[in-house]
Amino acid sequence: MAEETAAVRKPFRRYFFRGLEVEQLMDLSHAELMQLLHARARRRFARGNVPMHLIRRLRKAKKAAAEGEKPPVVKTHLRNMIILPEMVSSMLGVYNGLGYIAVEVNPDMIGHYLGEFSITYKPV
Repeated sequence: MAEETAAVRKPFRRYFFRGLEVEQLMDLSHAELMQLLHARARRRFARGNVPMHLIRRLRKAKKAAAEGEKPPVVKTHLRNMIILPEMVSSMLGVYNGLGYIAVEVNPDMIGHYLGEFSITYKPV
């Protein structure tokens, strides 16, 4: 019985962002990616207001991680950073005013802000 359920596993869910899979998003140029994002994000990228040092730190953490393991947590105060396809599968510690909340970036988060996933208050 257990062998039958193992053989009939459901395939992993495929993630899409505006009709494109994550691998296709990674291959897009900067201008093509900007056209897929919302207006506020397009304006921000067009004006060059993107902190590249966070992206460099994430790249470095991904390279340092062993194959098949999660990369180490990269701490940041940049709650207004827009999540890009390059950041998918990274581990971030997003500051909420008191401490760092661990956030694992998945494909559903592309186009959102980091601060949306690190709540700053305790719900009552």
